[in-house]
Amino acid sequence: MNVYEYVREYMSRYDCSHDFNHILRVLALAKQLLAEELKDNPWKKFHKPAIILAALLHDVGDKKYAQPGEDAEQLVSQLLSKNGCPPRFVAKVALIVQYVSYSGEIQRPQLVKAIIGAHPELAIVQDADRLDAIGAVGIGRAFAYGAMKAPARGLQGSIDHFVEKLENIESMMKTATGKRLAAERSRRLKEFRQWWEEEVGETTSCGS
Repeated sequence: MNVYEYVREYMSRYDCSHDFNHILRVLALAKQLLAEELKDNPWKKFHKPAIILAALLHDVGDKKYAQPGEDAEQLVSQLLSKNGCPPRFVAKVALIVQYVSYSGEIQRPQLVKAIIGAHPELAIVQDADRLDAIGAVGIGRAFAYGAMKAPARGLQGSIDHFVEKLENIESMMKTATGKRLAAERSRRLKEFRQWWEEEVGETTSCGS
């Protein structure tokens, strides 16, 4: 089974906040970011196949959804090896996939910075994944994830997630295009949250 088919089948067990459509959006964003980076900085060196495969595979084995005994690095490495990729390339893609995570960078920022220095493709895939977490699409994904994984927190819990995580994403972008796109998507997040707070405030006032 090739990588594209494997990921499409694997992601079918996730909810719509992390489904195959999310993967396709991240892949498209990664290609866009790569093209812009090369246009602005033609001297930069990126390995495009690594970016494409890491974008496709970045949520395989995600700890939020992984079944007992599943290991993301092992799943990715085995799949790429079975598809004939050389060991050095397999290790590169697996490393990028391992450190795409937002929480992983929060916990070990200096390590992630060092990995980006050695593998700049990580910055592209990180930015692409994080862009899909904000803006109009990010709002929809936040509510979808909350409904499936944390229903007890209610709708307000998803709004709180905006402040706790999503509105911080803009400051963590690496590429120039990623920063520009994140600024607009963050504005949409904040505007939506303001509308929410106004409407919730109105209903609270009416009930008092």
